[in-house]
Amino acid sequence: MTTSAADAEVDRIVRAEYARVVATLVRRFGDVDVAEEAAAEALLVAVRTWRRDGLPPNPGGWLVTTAGNRAIDRIRRDSARHARQKEAAVLTPEEAPDPLGAVDDDRLRLIFMCCHPALAVEARVALTLRLVAGLSMAEIASAFVLPETTMAQRLTRAKRKIKAAKIPFGVPFAHDLPSRVSSVMAVIYLVFNQGYLATSGDAPIREDLCAEAIRLSRLVRELLPDEPETTGLLALLILTDARRPARFEGGTLVPLTEQDRDRWLRPQIAEGHALVRECLRVQRPGYYQILAAINAVHTDGAATDWRQVLALYDQLSIVAPSPVVALNRAVALAEVEGPAEALAVVDALDLVPYHAWHATRADLLRRLDRRAEAAQAYEAAIALADNPAERAFLEGRRALVTGGSA
Repeated sequence: MTTSAADAEVDRIVRAEYARVVATLVRRFGDVDVAEEAAAEALLVAVRTWRRDGLPPNPGGWLVTTAGNRAIDRIRRDSARHARQKEAAVLTPEEAPDPLGAVDDDRLRLIFMCCHPALAVEARVALTLRLVAGLSMAEIASAFVLPETTMAQRLTRAKRKIKAAKIPFGVPFAHDLPSRVSSVMAVIYLVFNQGYLATSGDAPIREDLCAEAIRLSRLVRELLPDEPETTGLLALLILTDARRPARFEGGTLVPLTEQDRDRWLRPQIAEGHALVRECLRVQRPGYYQILAAINAVHTDGAATDWRQVLALYDQLSIVAPSPVVALNRAVALAEVEGPAEALAVVDALDLVPYHAWHATRADLLRRLDRRAEAAQAYEAAIALADNPAERAFLEGRRALVTGGSA
């Protein structure tokens, strides 16, 4: 393995292990700040040490041990260390833990803690992106379109609320699960999307976040196997991820209609289709189930049946109406009725700060041969897009309507 490849592998492992380390430390020490600080210090030590000496036999265990030692050092330095050491139960991981809920998985416990109803919705999302997805403060601030200092203050308040309200680190028991799981599913979907179209860094996709979201989705389905929305979310993530190998070419995003379907992951598609059929048998349609069904249509056969997709978006518009759903429906409408009808719908939507609105509008204008307007719309989309591969795609499309080079 070359030096650059070895360094990349170190970086990958560090990113992938972050949530597990934080979750383990929160369980052991009961303090989010201590866990986050100790994990960050351990990761910095790991990058420096592993790049010099190579990977240890058990990187995850190395990180947990190192982070645990850093956490102990932090607690011992604390002015109230005696009280803190009592709260930490003498810091012995071998002791039997208190009952923590229905599933023995620290990362799932962490996401339920982050998504507790005592926290504001924005705080739940931001905390999960920070602690579970491992995003930087700058990345989270960008996702919320907020200054970094404002986002840091919001996260600090959320962590204080967890401590003050004694929000538990655990998976709710059966009687509380249905009322708690919807916010958890929403955040898992956000984590997946952050991986599937990364908003920072050089790589257009973060496979570790996609894999973690799918793993968490499987656990949530195990918790509520009779809730079709948990099955729908898992199907949606699996089917979306199945198209991953064909989504990028030469650092540029490849749109669905131009992807090489032979490169799609057929075993995942088969699993996703089976899950969608399972949802259909229940006959209780919901948001994630309908999105999964749309993705099942996209991955069924040699071409997409756009009339079926449009019909499903019509159903989704009833179940979960929103401007973003209307925008995605307009994409299907363009394939069925033509770009002019779709453009009228898009222009009526209040989504000006959303880069996908400008990108969709630009594509419709391009298809209508309204080149100057299309170029302006592409410019707006490029300015708002955070993903490098998506920007490259939009720049290429802009070149088509301006006659220039990307």
